[in-house]
Amino acid sequence: MFINWRKKELNLKLIYYGPPLSGKTTNLEQIHKKIPMQKRSDLVSVKTREDRTLFFDFMQMELNEIKGLIPKFKLYTVPGQSYYAATRKLVLKDVDGLVFVADSAPNRMSVNRYSFVEMVDQLKETNRSIKDIPLILQCNKQDLPNAVEASTISQMLRIPESMTVSAAAVSGTGTTETLKKLIGKVISRL
Repeated sequence: MFINWRKKELNLKLIYYGPPLSGKTTNLEQIHKKIPMQKRSDLVSVKTREDRTLFFDFMQMELNEIKGLIPKFKLYTVPGQSYYAATRKLVLKDVDGLVFVADSAPNRMSVNRYSFVEMVDQLKETNRSIKDIPLILQCNKQDLPNAVEASTISQMLRIPESMTVSAAAVSGTGTTETLKKLIGKVISRL
């Protein structure tokens, strides 16, 4: 969190973290479509030839004034591929809120668990604890015919169901709800 007192802005960093192809970028694309142009920046994406996130995706959005300050949220995704672990750790620096995007396909449970543990470990390496950062678990791809239930995923990752949102980011389902829930937790923590 950074407060620019001259401009009366409260700058907060929110990160979408999760395994490769879980839907992190799709979440930001859907959110970007729904936010009025005057309240958001362009969506910046650095991608590979295969249309995969190379470094991160980024957009900024602002809300109406809260207690004399204009909240500006910087939304990031991290690349999911294993060889970008250092990039994920760098993007996690100074995070104010996290969305962990889990893939609900049955064959992706171990990669969800691995990615979540890696995120917790990377936070520890920067002297932060997952317990001190607002977190929402988004169980994405709930539209799959054989999707693992969100309650099962939240149990596996030991995240309370009250901090869990079911989603199908490709259609926009649950994307706004996830962001609103996280923003609510971040603002109430301030």
